[in-house]
Amino acid sequence: MVTRHGKKCLIMPLTKLLHCFLVAGFGLLASCSPWARLAKNNLAGKDGLQTAHLGVLVVDADKNKTICDYQSEKLFIPASNTKLLSLYAGLKLLGDSLPGIAYTETNDSIYLQPTGDPTLLHPKFRHQPVIDFLRNSNKDMVISDENWGGKIYGSGWPWDDFTADYAPEKSALPVYGNLVKWTQVIEKTDDDSAQTEAFVYSEPEISWKVKFTPANNGRFSVSRDRNENIFYVSEGKEILKSVEVPFVTNGILSALDLLRESIGKAPLYVPAASVRKADHLVRSQPADSMFAIMMHESDNFFAEQTILMIGNQLLGAMDTEKTIDTLAKMFFTGMPQKLRWADGSGLSRYNLVSPQDLVWLLQKMKAEFPEQRLYNILPAGNEGTLAGLYKEAGANLHAKTGTLNGQLALSGYLTTQKGHHLLFSVMVNNHSGPASAVRRQLEKFLLKFYREY
Repeated sequence: MVTRHGKKCLIMPLTKLLHCFLVAGFGLLASCSPWARLAKNNLAGKDGLQTAHLGVLVVDADKNKTICDYQSEKLFIPASNTKLLSLYAGLKLLGDSLPGIAYTETNDSIYLQPTGDPTLLHPKFRHQPVIDFLRNSNKDMVISDENWGGKIYGSGWPWDDFTADYAPEKSALPVYGNLVKWTQVIEKTDDDSAQTEAFVYSEPEISWKVKFTPANNGRFSVSRDRNENIFYVSEGKEILKSVEVPFVTNGILSALDLLRESIGKAPLYVPAASVRKADHLVRSQPADSMFAIMMHESDNFFAEQTILMIGNQLLGAMDTEKTIDTLAKMFFTGMPQKLRWADGSGLSRYNLVSPQDLVWLLQKMKAEFPEQRLYNILPAGNEGTLAGLYKEAGANLHAKTGTLNGQLALSGYLTTQKGHHLLFSVMVNNHSGPASAVRRQLEKFLLKFYREY
C-alpha cells in the first residue's frame, strides 16, 4: 500500500479487487498514478468543498483496474444514489411488467388484493390495464389491505415533509402518485376590463376540503393539514401556476374514493378476516418504463413502492424494513463495507454506503443486465436530473444523482473519448457551498477523465 498525503492509490485487476473486498478488505498493490492524484488535487478544497467529506472511486472496466481512489472505503450518506439498490432489486425480482393487482373470483364476486403498484391512475401512464380490468367487471368487487405493513413514511424521513411533492405517503393501493395537483389560472373578466379573476382547480377533481388563506407574497401556494385532507390555498399573481401536494391516504380508503370518482365504482373494503387468497394477477406497466422515470426524475415515490411491491411478492407483506433486510441478505452481502440501508429512495439520512460499495454494485449490474437496458434507465448527460450538466459527454455518460441538503453523490458509467469504459462513484457529504457549485466541480473532475483517459 502506498500512502501520499493521507490518500490511498491503487491500480489492480478488478476481479482481484472484488476478491479482496470479500476476503481481506481493501488491499493495495501498486503505486500512485497521476489519475489517482486527481481527486485530491482537483476536488478536495475546491469551491464549496473546503469543509466537505469526499470519497471517490473510478475503475477502468476494460482493463479491470482501479485508476483513481480517494477515501473510497469510507461511508457516506448517499441520498438518491440509494435508488441504485432499489433498481437492482426491482430488475432482479419484478419481471418485465409490474404487478398491478391480485385477485380471485367466484361466480358473483371478485376479491382484490393491492400490490403497491405506483402507476395506477398516474398521469405519466396513459394505458391503465388495472382500470380497464375493474371497469369491465360486472361482478361485485371486494378489497382488503391485510398485506399492508402500515408505515406511510420511511425511517429517518424529516417529519415536516408531509406537504412536499417529493415525499408522498407510501400505501398499498396508490392512485395518482398519492398527489393532488392544484392549478391556478388567472383570466380577464368577460367585460374585457382590466379586472381579472382567478380559478383554482384540482386533479384529481374531488370534493376536497379547501380553505382559502391570505396571499403569500403574491405566489400561489397550497399546504395541507397534518392528519386530514384539508388543503389551504393561497392565491397568487401568476397567470398559470401548478403545485402538487400529497394527500392523506387513510390506508386505502382515499384511493377507493378516488377510484369511485374516476370509474364510477369502487371495491367494497372489508377487514382482513374476510380475505380470500388471490390466485390471479393483472399486470400493469412495463417495469422499465417506471424504472426510467424513477432514475431520470429521481422519483422517490416509485423507489419506495418498488420496495413494497417486492416485499409483497417475497414476503406477502408490504413492509419496507423487513424487505430491505431480506434484500440485503439476498444480494448485497458481498459489498466491501457493511451496508446500512434504511429506505428505498434515499430520503433517509440513516442510509450509509461507500463509493466502493456503489462501484461494486455498478459492476454487478453491468455483469447481470444488458448494457443498453441500463443506459435506457439511467439518465445520460444533460438529461433528467443531469439537465444542464455533462453536455459534452452526452450519451457517453449514464449516472444516478443524489441530493440532500449538504450531501451530493453521482455514480454511474462513463465511456471516454478514447473508448474506455469507466465505473465511478463520487460522494460528497457536509459541503458548505451552493449545491450548484459543487456539481460543477464534480463535472470538471469527471470530464477530465472523459477527455483525457
